[in-house]
Amino acid sequence: MTTQKQGASALGLQRVLGIGSYQTAWSILHRLRTAMVVSGRQALRGEVEVDETHIGGPRKGKRGRGAEGKTLVAVAVERAPEGKRGFGRTRLGVIADASADSLRKFIVANVEPGATVVTDALSSYPNALGTEYEHLAISVVQSGGEAHEVLPAVHRVASLLKRWLEGTHHGGVAPDHLPAYLDEFSFRFNRRRSRQPGLLFFRLLEQAVTTPSITYREMVAVPTPKETAPDAPTGPRSRTRTLASPSLDRPWRIRPGPQGVLHSDG
Repeated sequence: MTTQKQGASALGLQRVLGIGSYQTAWSILHRLRTAMVVSGRQALRGEVEVDETHIGGPRKGKRGRGAEGKTLVAVAVERAPEGKRGFGRTRLGVIADASADSLRKFIVANVEPGATVVTDALSSYPNALGTEYEHLAISVVQSGGEAHEVLPAVHRVASLLKRWLEGTHHGGVAPDHLPAYLDEFSFRFNRRRSRQPGLLFFRLLEQAVTTPSITYREMVAVPTPKETAPDAPTGPRSRTRTLASPSLDRPWRIRPGPQGVLHSDG
């Protein structure tokens, strides 16, 4: 869970440890996810790309921003310093919509004031950034390139995130629990260059000890409502009056018994 790119699924943990219930295995992993975020962690700095992506399976209707039946996730990734390759740290968060208010809450919580925020030309970003950040807006259409070429960092992270959710969890992550899975992904991604994997395991155990405990009921405090069972059918054919049926005329199943008494083979 701390060192492998694919992480660990509850079903896989259940099989490896011989746990009797899937819910127990899932609750173990979910408790560890709550310990992966350290309070007071350092915000992103330097040049930071920010964009949004939708998490969810294929749906009919509108694509892109405004698509229904999916969860909108904001993505922020540090660009590598000039002359270096790769990307820095990332932050992920579920947002209600792509409005200026929602984006500002995410940016203020995860990006250090004074950083240069690189975005596309969405009209919400200037108001979301205000005067605390330098803003570099790039129009994908006017640039003549593809979106993943203009903003490579956020698109790479979003692609890795979706591949992990689909490959390890087979797209079975409920929207209510998605923030915890985003924290797990960020924990591993931000430590992908660590040369001491054992230290990551130790660090997670250390944080698990200091993190307040959480009960199973609290983890599933907002369950998905179950579908209401349909009403029982009514009418003359809704209920069978009796299971008894008239005897059939089958003389070949009648055999003579002792003293001439007839017995049925059925």
